[in-house]
Amino acid sequence: MRTIQVKTPSKSYEIIVQWGGLNQIGGWIAKSLPPSRAALLTDENVWRIHGELVEASIRKAGFDLTVIVRPPGESQKCMTAVSEIYDSLVEGKLDRQSALIAFGGGVVGDLGGFVASTYLRGIPFIQVPTTLLAQVDSSVGGKVGVNHPLGKNLIGSFYQPESVLIDPAVLCSLPQADLISGLAEVIKYGVIRDPELWTYLVEHREKILSHLQEELEHIIAVSCQVKADVVSEDEKEGGLRMILNYGHTIGHALEATQGYGSYRHGEVVAIGMVAAAMLSEKMGLASRGLVEDHRRLIGAYGLPVGCKVKNPDQILSVMYNDKKALRGRLRFILASEIGKVDLTDEVTDKLVREILGELG
Repeated sequence: MRTIQVKTPSKSYEIIVQWGGLNQIGGWIAKSLPPSRAALLTDENVWRIHGELVEASIRKAGFDLTVIVRPPGESQKCMTAVSEIYDSLVEGKLDRQSALIAFGGGVVGDLGGFVASTYLRGIPFIQVPTTLLAQVDSSVGGKVGVNHPLGKNLIGSFYQPESVLIDPAVLCSLPQADLISGLAEVIKYGVIRDPELWTYLVEHREKILSHLQEELEHIIAVSCQVKADVVSEDEKEGGLRMILNYGHTIGHALEATQGYGSYRHGEVVAIGMVAAAMLSEKMGLASRGLVEDHRRLIGAYGLPVGCKVKNPDQILSVMYNDKKALRGRLRFILASEIGKVDLTDEVTDKLVREILGELG
């Protein structure tokens, strides 16, 4: 078992990484919260595979459990779903001492965290992420929210969990495409803060893609440690935490303009990272070779390194509506080398259009 500490002004908590830990989820949760009423929020796919085991373990630990099973997919990150989950919590008589357990991928974690942060002005919640993307990124750091038709995650809050419980073994039950999508975020951590992780990804590609225990535990724990360090220094994205958005400015805009669900999140982040590297080279912030390094590693893991962009003006419009824009200026995280990035608001619309035209 590996344990990572997250210490923020609002709350300190543990991220636990343990292969096979899902078999003892009830005991895990009871260490963070005294047994009480609780709601388990999950989606139909996760419930079908793990539901019986997880429900039995949580009930055995003494929790009076309300189970809420939603359809899968990004379309669930909406206010309609939020309202329907509120209804289930009220019907289950959950009070301020009750807990919400978000058991699923990034959609379930973001949605469940937002509901927990607003129901009765905030109830405890626990993240039990079941995809690699959620395990290394969305479950850690307390950013929760839902989408708006004009942009991703425009409605949300910062709300830290009581704990994050990660069982890498659950990744073996998922399609390979889910693992590959999550690896985009792992690659991101190498670019922004940890060149040793980047090298590890280069050297252990086959073992990682083969779901070997040691390699999966390592990349998950290292990624969580990088994010924990950043969040501990900057909980509410006042400065340093912005580096976690590497690849996301263009990535989120592609996701929004193509329709949520047309691309996996990791796929648009991968394309966004290549675009960011292209911007870095064209602006003279990085020496030539950064783009090729990105394309080589990202492509080696089966992620896209480009796409045909037919609507650059629409993408630019979405980018200006993104929460990362400030005072009418686009802000990008750009790399000068692997392991070092900086924030800039000096990227022009003309240059963005140029890059979008070259992505295909």
